[in-house]
Amino acid sequence: MKLLFTIAALCALPLAGCATPATQISTGLQRYGLDEQRAGCVGTRLQSDLSLGQLQRLGRAAAAYRQGDTTPGVLTAGDLLRVAGELKDPAIALAVGKAAAGCGALP
Repeated sequence: MKLLFTIAALCALPLAGCATPATQISTGLQRYGLDEQRAGCVGTRLQSDLSLGQLQRLGRAAAAYRQGDTTPGVLTAGDLLRVAGELKDPAIALAVGKAAAGCGALP
């Protein structure tokens, strides 16, 4: 699922400057076609539920998972949850699932 790959990729971005992580995640999701309301919801939930370090670890793990993939713009919900689960931090997997489901970002 393109949306979930985008969430993970955005979490890998350096979160510097004046914009909050939620704003940066939301802005990036909107660039990939998610409407403003759902993008803002996902960004806010991930920022609330995860630390900056957790967001960065999720992004790095998802990027590494997709390296060499023939469809790098696609990451299913199962793929992202698998990546989050491999981080051995249950809070990350829970936050990703809750944000995607709670914001209507799942198919």
